[in-house]
Amino acid sequence: MQIHIQSQGFTLTDALREHAERRLRFGLTHASDHIRRVEMRLSDINGPRGGADKRCSIVVALENLPDVVIEDVENDLYVAIDRAADRSSRAVARCLERKREHVAGPRPDFSPLQNE
Repeated sequence: MQIHIQSQGFTLTDALREHAERRLRFGLTHASDHIRRVEMRLSDINGPRGGADKRCSIVVALENLPDVVIEDVENDLYVAIDRAADRSSRAVARCLERKREHVAGPRPDFSPLQNE
């Protein structure tokens, strides 16, 4: 799984890069066979003015499926990375599950109430 991390408006530290890569690998390992690449863009929207202005955008390019695009804006860049990575993991899992259901068809419902 190729991971590309870019920063805009600030210097990307080694600690921040390692944190971002660790979060992405942890969240997306379950789908690594279906992922071509992951791009993360980190930016400080307002610069030194402060506020909820730390943006984390993630694009996950999947094999034979549309890209998954997630964006999160927070006060703290680490929180933005964590939330965006979690959301991208769930979105990729949903996308792959929909693909499996489309190929295999809907699963039959075997609830015990049907037999009574």
